[in-house]
Amino acid sequence: MSGDNAVLARNTEDAPKSPLHSQTVAFSHYNNLSAQLPVDPKTGSLVDGGVREQATQCFENIKAIVDSIGHSLSDVVRITVFVRNIEDIDVVDEVYRTYFPTYVPTRTSVAVADLPLGASVQIEALLSNGEGTIPNEPQAGDLIKYVNNTAEAPLSALHSQTVAFSHYNNLSAQLPVDPKSGQLIVGGVREQTAQCLKNVKAILASIDVPFDDIVKITIFLKDLSDIEVVNEVYSMFFPDSAIARAVGYVPARTVVEAAALPMHALVQIEAVVSHGDGTPPQAVEDRHGLIVEANNTDAAPRNPLSTQTVAFSHYNNISAQLPLDPATGELVAGGAKEQAAQCLQNIKAIVESVGHSLGDVVKVNVFLRDLDDAEAVDEAYAAFFPGGVPARRTVGVSALPLDALIQIDAIVANAEGTPPIA
Repeated sequence: MSGDNAVLARNTEDAPKSPLHSQTVAFSHYNNLSAQLPVDPKTGSLVDGGVREQATQCFENIKAIVDSIGHSLSDVVRITVFVRNIEDIDVVDEVYRTYFPTYVPTRTSVAVADLPLGASVQIEALLSNGEGTIPNEPQAGDLIKYVNNTAEAPLSALHSQTVAFSHYNNLSAQLPVDPKSGQLIVGGVREQTAQCLKNVKAILASIDVPFDDIVKITIFLKDLSDIEVVNEVYSMFFPDSAIARAVGYVPARTVVEAAALPMHALVQIEAVVSHGDGTPPQAVEDRHGLIVEANNTDAAPRNPLSTQTVAFSHYNNISAQLPLDPATGELVAGGAKEQAAQCLQNIKAIVESVGHSLGDVVKVNVFLRDLDDAEAVDEAYAAFFPGGVPARRTVGVSALPLDALIQIDAIVANAEGTPPIA
């Protein structure tokens, strides 16, 4: 059954189009949407007005895409909001409430150094896909979305702590907030990192999911120079169990410098978690005993703090790739074009090492130190994705590890699933 899933890329005239990416790419039980800018699809230009009008246009574009494939905003499991000014979040929240008045998905909000077209806001969505993508054969179309919250982690009226659908749990990004006081904890980045991870752990404990079921971690840091301290704390949480320690399992990982974070936090951590039992009414044989498959290859740079690719069920989660030559461990020579090509070459090597191809990539996330380099990056990108199929996100950041100009991560379809799926 599982081997017949198809990568399904779709576009509508009611939202902005691009030759470089698809508006939505579905595989199995998820739709991955490209990040939406506040662009009027009729004119191809930014809408007039301030952040309120821009946020509204972003959500209108998302709604148009979602409607065009027969879904609704209640099928959204995660929203990611990027702003250039963290103070604009309050206005974005007002708009957000009009689109999600009752059910609220998981959410990440972060300020970044720059956004394409000089936009003030960019918003993306991850969407459940109940019918799946086996051609002409619906897969468990009545799957239930599970929403969970616990008082052991910070609560918010604007987002759910975790939303599960099919074989994944998507957690809201966790700030270093004490759930009892609702305030940032006292201390620096060391204490804040520990609190973020404690909140993640509390959410998972509330739904009886072990910490080592995390397949992907994204760390947003106010100051990238804090990464060594963050890594010290991180290594105290991963691996978590005896089994994980025995094999040295760590999730796939992306580290991003934020221009600012909510509540003036120094760090914020987002997690994607495997959900072995699935959500009803998946058949018992389809939802029990699935395993996490972690893989590394010498054909791409290795990192002791992250696994290059972690597969669970029908998705591979790829760690962010820097423009490093795997043979030397050094940044490649050249500018943004050469560095982009190396990032993508590393992703290609990882994907091929697990028996897949770039045609299986459903989502690409590009982090650029200077958005003026976007055209050069797109030239390199088009050589790897000439059909422009994957959904895509591009944001500008003020710093990247090793002073790189670019960093890229990816989500890849995993048609064969992970055992015991045949």
